[in-house]
Amino acid sequence: MTTPMMLDDIKIEYHPHSRIPSTVHPFSNFSHRHPTEDTMPHNASPWEPFRTRLDFEVAEIALAAAMTKDQTNRLFELMRCAASAKEDFTLQNHDEVCTLWKMASERFMPFETSTISVPHHGEAREYTMYSRYSRFAPHFVFDAQRLYKFNGARFVRFIDEPWTANAFWDAQSRLPPDAKPLAFVLYADKAKLSSFGTKKGYPIVVRIANLPVEIRNGTGVGGGRVVGWLPIVKEDPKHGKKKSFVNFKNAVWHESFLKLLEAVIVHLKSGYWFECWDPVQHLLWPLILILNADYKEQCVMSLIQGLKGKFPCPVCLVPQEQQSVLSDAHPLCTSTHSLDILNAARSTSTEKEKEKQLKAYSLCDVENCFWKVSHCDVHRALSFDRLHSNNAGMWGDHLWSELQFWLKDLGREAIVKIDVNFDALPRWCNLRHFSQVVGVDFNDGSAHKDILKMIIFTAQNVLSRTNSELGYLLLHCIRCYVDLDIYAALQVHTEDTIAAGRDALSRFSMLMDLYIEKSQPETGKSWNFPKKHLLTHLFDDILAKGVTRNDNTKVNEKMHGPLRAIYFWRTNFKDVAPQILRYDHWQLTSTSIRDEIDDLDAYTDNLKAAIEPEATKNPEDVLGARQGDFSFSDIEQSHATDRAFFGFRIKLNKFFNDLLPNDAIPLPNETCSRFQAYLLRCNPKLFGSPRYDCVIIKTKHQPFFAHLIYMFRCKVGGTELSLALIHPYDVGIGVRRRQDLDLRLWRSIIHGVALASDPEAVNDYFVMDTIDTDMFLRMKALQVSSGLHFQCQ
Repeated sequence: MTTPMMLDDIKIEYHPHSRIPSTVHPFSNFSHRHPTEDTMPHNASPWEPFRTRLDFEVAEIALAAAMTKDQTNRLFELMRCAASAKEDFTLQNHDEVCTLWKMASERFMPFETSTISVPHHGEAREYTMYSRYSRFAPHFVFDAQRLYKFNGARFVRFIDEPWTANAFWDAQSRLPPDAKPLAFVLYADKAKLSSFGTKKGYPIVVRIANLPVEIRNGTGVGGGRVVGWLPIVKEDPKHGKKKSFVNFKNAVWHESFLKLLEAVIVHLKSGYWFECWDPVQHLLWPLILILNADYKEQCVMSLIQGLKGKFPCPVCLVPQEQQSVLSDAHPLCTSTHSLDILNAARSTSTEKEKEKQLKAYSLCDVENCFWKVSHCDVHRALSFDRLHSNNAGMWGDHLWSELQFWLKDLGREAIVKIDVNFDALPRWCNLRHFSQVVGVDFNDGSAHKDILKMIIFTAQNVLSRTNSELGYLLLHCIRCYVDLDIYAALQVHTEDTIAAGRDALSRFSMLMDLYIEKSQPETGKSWNFPKKHLLTHLFDDILAKGVTRNDNTKVNEKMHGPLRAIYFWRTNFKDVAPQILRYDHWQLTSTSIRDEIDDLDAYTDNLKAAIEPEATKNPEDVLGARQGDFSFSDIEQSHATDRAFFGFRIKLNKFFNDLLPNDAIPLPNETCSRFQAYLLRCNPKLFGSPRYDCVIIKTKHQPFFAHLIYMFRCKVGGTELSLALIHPYDVGIGVRRRQDLDLRLWRSIIHGVALASDPEAVNDYFVMDTIDTDMFLRMKALQVSSGLHFQCQ
């Protein structure tokens, strides 16, 4: 008998080689498919070989601050004087702590060294390559999967992790039936080794694509590991930027990287049997699924000539002069084609003819180390880099600079207005607050990302169709670009979101073509650059490798700094700090740990006007920090000037009677407990200023916005209830303005939920749907169902 499907059921279809039948799971079970609970044995003293935890933590501070030997000795001397009787501080001097760091590093897999030799102008130059190989972790996914969610009529496929996307499935299809893909994510880029000075390193970081993103992109066991240090070739004044020296540097890079890949290549013909923690013998087959890098590094990895080449894209053969046209498709680059071109060029009779043939395809005269890796096409492995291509690139370097051009064209008053509008925006979790943005040089891609989220709401009353036609048109383009970037940031993709993302790209492309045509005579800017063109590969890349956070350079760049010289010891020993945190968690198993709530539904379900006993939860788990117990008369008296609290007790009784009119509802107790939420804020003094956020409330008819006023817990008939006093905003304001339609500005009288006040209208606010992917999708759904166009009564 077939079990009927339920709404939101999840079907998992396993790769045929796995010989595992498809399974169907309730959504509630599937949502916890990647337990984050630590399954590793608990070490009672994870700080060893340091004698005490205090020793380790002080040494950690000295290391992080890059203290000199004298500074370290002085710090230790002070610590020994100040150490409490609870735990002794035993470190004596800098030499001792260096010895302990070395002892600690020897507990982990050490770096191996090898020498490479690359000829240049008849002279062989030697470089040292450092490498080591990462260890595996639990939660490993062995087989490709296709995931589907039941929408009431059919199963709809969705993609998140790499093993749910097409490239992982296709790779397993090419392997022997018993083989399991061991999929690597590789990243390489130069990094400063100290906060001050010019010393640099060139780390290679590896992650395992078979591990869940929480582990893979983390810093603990199973997260990114530095497995190699590429040599850095110093610039040669004699040869400068000659093509021969550029080729030489690329050859050093690929010869060095090949040393690391040799450990992979040796297993590419037959794989290798490995007894995992199951313990089960698995035939693991290594493959390079994702190469993670910014554009400059991608050019090195693919060995194309870069920005000035005839074909500057590392993924396809788009001509240099056609990069700004996003609607055209071009033939894809392949490793086989690149190898054939290089071999044909090298078989020519003259150096000039060889260079001509290579230049025709923008290739370098160097053999690519990835050509030696089976089942790896370097051009397919290179992945869309949202941080550098979107946030710091297309937006930060180009659209933002262009927008500032039109703001400056309007004069000083417009610039001041923009900065004032930014400063007036509400503070919000994980969103940087700016008091000045125009003319400020931000080197941080995440700062540009935050500016992009807010720019529509701060510029809409400055750049209008009447005072700056082209500036307004550009702002319209940017609104489409914001939509596109949010689709790029989604953590789960379906056929519908991919289609919507492509539609956003198409709208952006058409508007940009119009803007370029109209503005070029005035600005003279060229839009033929790779970071604009690379948008054409964005959604193909998501279908192939999963969502963009799977190949995000940001998590690797966090490992850059500060990379000290002592990093050679420290890079594996950094496991100690996460182990100590897990040790603390283990020691506190009797304490309830609040789960982080990412979805706003989880909050509104707790805050909505409903009677739901929560006997298993602590009040602090739901509403946040308890602020004390108060009688209803005290509450009314302390808020005597606030109309919202007039007849507070009467309103509460009416609420219960309206909710359950046919039941006998006992009166609440005389006192209630006041709370301040953790993620949403309901606080009269947060960092010196009041902060009262807003929520979306679910009702039987349609959702509406509401302003949090007071969060409390009271007992009714022996049952403790979590409640909130709110100010609802659910009155329509009528026809939307043309500008609101162009920029997709949704109005409401809410102060919070990332709401921006309209400087042109008192008590009127715009819903900041750009703040995160969750709010963006909610607004998309709400505008379809209700229009969401509100104002105060």
